[in-house]
Amino acid sequence: MGVQTVSAQTLKQDANRPEVIAKEEAHDLTQSLGLNGDQTRAIFRALVTHKVDVQKVTQGKDVNSPSVQAEKQKVDATLKGTMEKILTEEQYNTWLEDFE
Repeated sequence: MGVQTVSAQTLKQDANRPEVIAKEEAHDLTQSLGLNGDQTRAIFRALVTHKVDVQKVTQGKDVNSPSVQAEKQKVDATLKGTMEKILTEEQYNTWLEDFE
């Protein structure tokens, strides 16, 4: 027999997971940019990858250091390229304004 407990700490940890954050962002973008289902799914995957990559680059490091900033810029550039492929030109330009 097992005991199930859910603590506030567990909920907080779940809220910081890349998948949870990406799902919320993808939902918001779907609403604000009028995305179709295929775009939403593709953006969700791109955002999860981006969040994981940013965590890898910054976790346990000085986020203000030039080397970390350079790596984060590379990760951001990859996301921008992916988003440009998924979104229409108008959607991409609107998204880019909010991203930067």
